[in-house]
Amino acid sequence: MTTPASGRPLRILQVMRAPVGGLFRHVADLSVELSRRGHQVGLVVDSLASDSQTQDKLDALSSNLALGIHPYEMPRLLGPGDAIVPIKLGGLARRLGIEVIHGHGAKGGFHARLAARPKPGSGVYYTPHGGVLHFSTTSTSGRLFHRLERLLMRRTSAIIFESAYAQATYSRAIGKPTCATSVTYNGLREDEFDPVWPEPDAADFVFIGELRRLKGVHVLLEALARVLNTAGRPATLYIVGDGPDRAEFEAMAHDLGLSGQVTFAGAGPARQAFRYGRCVVVPSLAESLPYIVLEAAAAGRPVIATRVGGVPEIFGPAAERLVPAGDAGALSESMQRVMSEHSIAAAEAVMLRGYVRENFSSARMADAIEALYLTAIG
Repeated sequence: MTTPASGRPLRILQVMRAPVGGLFRHVADLSVELSRRGHQVGLVVDSLASDSQTQDKLDALSSNLALGIHPYEMPRLLGPGDAIVPIKLGGLARRLGIEVIHGHGAKGGFHARLAARPKPGSGVYYTPHGGVLHFSTTSTSGRLFHRLERLLMRRTSAIIFESAYAQATYSRAIGKPTCATSVTYNGLREDEFDPVWPEPDAADFVFIGELRRLKGVHVLLEALARVLNTAGRPATLYIVGDGPDRAEFEAMAHDLGLSGQVTFAGAGPARQAFRYGRCVVVPSLAESLPYIVLEAAAAGRPVIATRVGGVPEIFGPAAERLVPAGDAGALSESMQRVMSEHSIAAAEAVMLRGYVRENFSSARMADAIEALYLTAIG
């Protein structure tokens, strides 16, 4: 444990809804880093989203949460219960002597900012994580959430965006924030920068993620049908993940004559999955700041990704290598290039790993957010 930058530990409450995906990964990493710095952290989560896997994640995190885990009912859509949670949250913050409340995602940010400030001089922060940015400006729920966002700015010490893309999207959809803002990138732990080498019998490519059309798996399958490996044979693909469109993608692979080239392996840890392919492909049609791109780059794997969301910010000076989303032809060309130019792809992976290490560490992320917390409490 290190000495807090404030000279004394802050009492911090992180608020989120479902503890899943990149949002939970961010909150968990931030909580661990803050705890290591001597701060006392508590976590509020949705009691309705609990399952065995969720509970395992929370149990693993609990040792870094000196102020405990507090479940409340937080349905994804707005409802009558949302009038009660901020009252309970405000009471909890007062009992725990909270100085900083940080809401994550649409619901977490809503409740964190609507709750009464626990004490004068306390700070209230909000990180959208995509969340409200994904609501349509023409839908009833989208218009309602966007109106709430504008109203809640006055109760916000600062909005912390995970990418410049998210900041620009927020300003377009909702309006330029009237509170302070910051762009603070998600970060990875130091051990995640250890290289991961492919198995001798690894596939040419690996996809890791949820099996739904938004992730571009159908585009990847179409592109794969056009790619040959270095031996002049059809390239192979290892798919790690599950989701609502898995059956559709399996049928598509069969119809394209790819059954012998594509393996659907089911869900599994990303870092382990990097061993099953020589190049990681992220063909998403939309993203915010995807952890899978950060993780693959940190592991030293060649990465092919689409130009969506904050992905260009991850690639930095190499952003020109990104592929237009939904373009199977351009994707196949990029995949063929990796097959044909192994040494160049390997050199590019080394450079990308270095750039990510310099700009996307969890310590750097915590430094920036801790500094913002301290600004609010003076």
